[in-house]
Amino acid sequence: MKAYIALLRGINVGGKNKLPMDVLVKTLEGLGAQSVKTYIQSGNVVFQYNEVDTIEFSITISLEIEKKCGFAPKVLLLTADELENAIDENPFPVPDAEPSTLHLGFLAAEPENVNIEKLTSLKTESEHYCLTPKVFYLYAPDGVGKSRLAATAEKIIGVDMTDRNWNTVCKLREMLIND
Repeated sequence: MKAYIALLRGINVGGKNKLPMDVLVKTLEGLGAQSVKTYIQSGNVVFQYNEVDTIEFSITISLEIEKKCGFAPKVLLLTADELENAIDENPFPVPDAEPSTLHLGFLAAEPENVNIEKLTSLKTESEHYCLTPKVFYLYAPDGVGKSRLAATAEKIIGVDMTDRNWNTVCKLREMLIND
């Protein structure tokens, strides 16, 4: 068995795409996952599974949710090593007072032909970002909800991305360690 993290996008937001966590747990267990644990209601899941192609299994999870709930969320599947690497490669100091100002945008694929000038033109003076082949790191001290860079980064980068704040990323790591 290998540890995986599933990051579901766009569930339980504004009353749309409702997916109770117990249904998500049962769905994954029905696919053979073990030790399934969720964190908050926004689609963060840690589980054990036989070694699997993460892209194919992401699609399988999404289709299974569609059968049960009537919508197919985007699912990004990470290995425990990928999560750990994303944490280790964080180029920014973790802000002690407000760790939720640091966000990691996990990328579904390696981006190509990214318009870095456009990304840079959208950032405020206080924002900082770093784009790697797997993660878009964003430090937004004035809040990600107010950030034009955060709002348009995925479109400019050109690949699907799902964002988690530093608190959530660290909690997912903790869940893996305590499994």
